Amino acid sequence: MAIQTFAKEHGVECCFDSVGNIIMRKPASKGMEKRKTVVLQAHIDMVPQKNSDSPHNFDTDPIVPRIEGEWLKATGTTLGADNGIGVAAILAILEAKDIAHGPIEALLTIDEETGLTGANGLESDVLKGSVLLNLDTEEMSELCIGCAGGINVTGSKKNVPAKVPIDAKSYKISIRGLLGGHSGSDIHLGRGNSNKIMARLLWPLCREHDVLISTFNGGNLRNALPREAFVSLVLPNKSSDFFMNEIRSFETIIKNEIGKIEPDFHIQLEECEMPTNVLDKDTCQDLLNVIYALPHGVIRKIQDMPSVVETSNNLGIVKTTSDSIEIHNLARSSQDTAKEAIRNRITAVFDLAGYQTRYSGSYPGWQPNFNSQLVKTMQQTHKKLFNKDAVVRVVHAGLECGIIGSKYPNMEMISFGPTIAHPHSPDEKVHIQSVLEFWEYLVAALKEI
Repeated sequence: MAIQTFAKEHGVECCFDSVGNIIMRKPASKGMEKRKTVVLQAHIDMVPQKNSDSPHNFDTDPIVPRIEGEWLKATGTTLGADNGIGVAAILAILEAKDIAHGPIEALLTIDEETGLTGANGLESDVLKGSVLLNLDTEEMSELCIGCAGGINVTGSKKNVPAKVPIDAKSYKISIRGLLGGHSGSDIHLGRGNSNKIMARLLWPLCREHDVLISTFNGGNLRNALPREAFVSLVLPNKSSDFFMNEIRSFETIIKNEIGKIEPDFHIQLEECEMPTNVLDKDTCQDLLNVIYALPHGVIRKIQDMPSVVETSNNLGIVKTTSDSIEIHNLARSSQDTAKEAIRNRITAVFDLAGYQTRYSGSYPGWQPNFNSQLVKTMQQTHKKLFNKDAVVRVVHAGLECGIIGSKYPNMEMISFGPTIAHPHSPDEKVHIQSVLEFWEYLVAALKEI
């Protein structure tokens, strides 16, 4: 692994824990040996999102960056600034010979984006530090001291294919152009959900006009707002003109509703090869009922902080195969009881339609401590550097701090980073000047802690 090679080249202690997290250690600068040990933490994975017309292969192709004005972007894909910037900063600290700091531990976790595997698998006796700096928030001059917890709620049902009716036509419907984004930090922006829009379109058509679905595939990550959805279906020949008119009319309705937020939303309709089978009418209706009924978006705001989301759900993935139907949700809340309630609400919808429900990846929220000495130090350092106050806030996005804090309850923690816009989508970009400011701030903080 490249990080092992880096550690060996720079004389940095490096090891792996039982789940594959990387822990590296660097002694204190001369004269700072008695300072608190600081854990620098980031995750080494990224969200591999791309536009459907992009040929990019994340397994083999490098990210293609480009500069647009003050921003660094990728070409048709996510950039990986979330959380590549944090990892790069940690490696730069470990490499540097001219930065003053106390003892340093680096914790690079695995699989944060796909289930927080690294943080969940971290053992409670691995780290020695008493202060943790998580380098994974996305607005320069903001200090995060709390976040929501979350749980994956997946409903599934066996798919028993039915025969394609005679005297029918087959079409593919594509919903594209939605912005997508991070299902935590962007959930309050009112962006479209391709799965919900598709279900809204098809619900009356399947009930009243004998439209039958062959395949439904929308979204591809539980923690990303779904940007695209694709359905292949069949309908009676006699209904084809009516069907096409309904599609155009529905597209206009959605553009009128969310066009200011989603200016590039569009629906594409094309005739396609007849499938070998379809979902039967009851299965089609059950599927659309479930998608239509499942909650999506903001459920409730925090009472004492009305600008911050307390509870939400992201209906992230709908996928049919020849054998099964699966619907994936990521429910979040900063209140454990509210997280349980939204989990149960989703389960109730699945129960009504005969879907089996399973839970995975549950993680706790991170309760804020506004009186922490670390918060005071970070505020003072920011004021001294930039002559302005940092904003202290709680976020709805999930951070690994909640899990790490449950294993190390006496550890002071704070999260900060440069300005990253539209993470988890191909529009992801990082503000170049903010990266320089973030670096200055990190270096100054290590000197002060």
